[in-house]
Amino acid sequence: MPVSPAFQFGAVPWGLLQRAFVVVALLGGAAVALWLDDGRLPARLRDRFVLGVPWGTAVTVLGVLAVYLFVQGGYAHWYRPVVIPFRAWSYFEPLGMLVAGFAHAGPGHLLGNLFGALTLAPIVEYAVGHYPHGADHPGDPQPSTLRERLAALCRSPIARAFLLFPLAVAVVGVVLTLFTIGAVIGFSGVVFAFAGFALVRYPLGTVLALVASDLLNLLYNALQNPTITASGRSRFVTPWFADIAIQGHAIGLLVGVVLSALLLRRRSGDPPSPARLFAGALLLASAQSLWAVYWYRGGTDYVLYRAVGLGLVALSATLIVVAAAGPDRRPFAGDDAGGDDSWRAALASLSVRQVAIAAIVVVAAAFSGPAVAVNLVSTEGDLPGEPATVRGYEITYAEGVENEMVSAVPVTLFGETTQVTTSGVIVSNPDRKIWLSVVPRGRLAANGRSTVIVGGVGWRETVTAVRRGWSAVGGGTAYTVALDDGGERRTVFSSAPAHAEPRIANQNVSVAAGNESFHLLVSEGNDTIRRPLPATNESVTVQNVTFYGQNDRIVAVHDGTRVTVLEAETYN
Repeated sequence: MPVSPAFQFGAVPWGLLQRAFVVVALLGGAAVALWLDDGRLPARLRDRFVLGVPWGTAVTVLGVLAVYLFVQGGYAHWYRPVVIPFRAWSYFEPLGMLVAGFAHAGPGHLLGNLFGALTLAPIVEYAVGHYPHGADHPGDPQPSTLRERLAALCRSPIARAFLLFPLAVAVVGVVLTLFTIGAVIGFSGVVFAFAGFALVRYPLGTVLALVASDLLNLLYNALQNPTITASGRSRFVTPWFADIAIQGHAIGLLVGVVLSALLLRRRSGDPPSPARLFAGALLLASAQSLWAVYWYRGGTDYVLYRAVGLGLVALSATLIVVAAAGPDRRPFAGDDAGGDDSWRAALASLSVRQVAIAAIVVVAAAFSGPAVAVNLVSTEGDLPGEPATVRGYEITYAEGVENEMVSAVPVTLFGETTQVTTSGVIVSNPDRKIWLSVVPRGRLAANGRSTVIVGGVGWRETVTAVRRGWSAVGGGTAYTVALDDGGERRTVFSSAPAHAEPRIANQNVSVAAGNESFHLLVSEGNDTIRRPLPATNESVTVQNVTFYGQNDRIVAVHDGTRVTVLEAETYN
């Protein structure tokens, strides 16, 4: 017999029993595994971490969470934080550039990155370690100069755990934001840097860590909603890859690889197995969709280059293998490398591994170059019509307008162009160089309304876009979009009339959207009669045809024949 959600075992709710079951099962399994391990894992952790705990990871995760809770207002609005001002808009808007790498668009976005950090960052912290070689000992002379004090700080296990590791993460986060294309937001670039660093040291362990991240996400969802019910429904969705910052993720991964390869070379450590590293890099990049190279065509249209993307992933994996595990042979050494030609001498001194590292740096720079160009160009921020205004922000609805964020730098490549248009709810702030299409036309048409949140540090305001429309049978839809800022509702867009397919008494029937209401258009030849759309249980007669309002439809009656000509638009 199926168990209902209201089932209780004695006085204990069924949901609580499910949560207790999964927690006991996971903790019990972990305890058994540690017992059979004979305490080897805790001993290894204590060798690398202060008290066996990756404190730097903990501080980093808490810092990112604090940005969401207190800077973005997630503490009071967990599911709807302030997002727009904390995106990376341009170099002329420093707030976004400094915060975007640690802010998030919502709880799902936040938790996904935090779970990735919780599983990958400890591997990086373990590789770096809290106890460096050459650490200070009791009786050593006290540092006297600033340089000596900084060197001593870098050798301090407490400083490395609680200060230097989080500080390095913060620097990487800001640098990645500076060189990522678009109004990005999120900690994922740093998470991929963690993955790239860990990959060089522990290739297959990194892949397992990504699986562990999925497990943490599953555990969170299981504890939050132990049982769910689902049913089919229609809704507006954009392609799954459209919201992935592929370029930022790729740069983060390459930065992590380079830093790890340099550290490995400095410590003269044993390189990883080339076969394992290639397999790990290929699996990581494929599982994390780094192959999803796409082009935005405007509106809701995208082009995905899967074959090209997968080929690039394979080439990148090969380059990573050579950079981390390549030989120390000098491929450019020869008779022509000597003399006074300094650059030839420098080239001749490079090993195969160093050449591969340099190649990765060049690739990362090539990926970053377009971002510099885009971030140096600011949008004009002008919106069509009479937008709603909220403390410097402008919000409106428009269709077929130039997407100023994408079109900021005109580029035409392989038959594609950045000169594209967009339709939907648009937010602009000319002073802060903000221009963003926040709600696509299709999503507003599917849902009927959408709330836009604008704000800044310490404040937020909401504006609701509301769509209302009538569909002509066999034709299109006439609709209006109004904006409600909590004080008044004002129509900012009215579409073209929609024409019904049925002809009634040789007359064409259409519906037109006005600022405050909809109108019925009945035309014959060059003559058109305009009447207000009848409400429910009301009617209007035009010529010899009577139109009745019946719930969410308009029915035309002529000589005893009844035909539905208009239907109110319905939403999810």
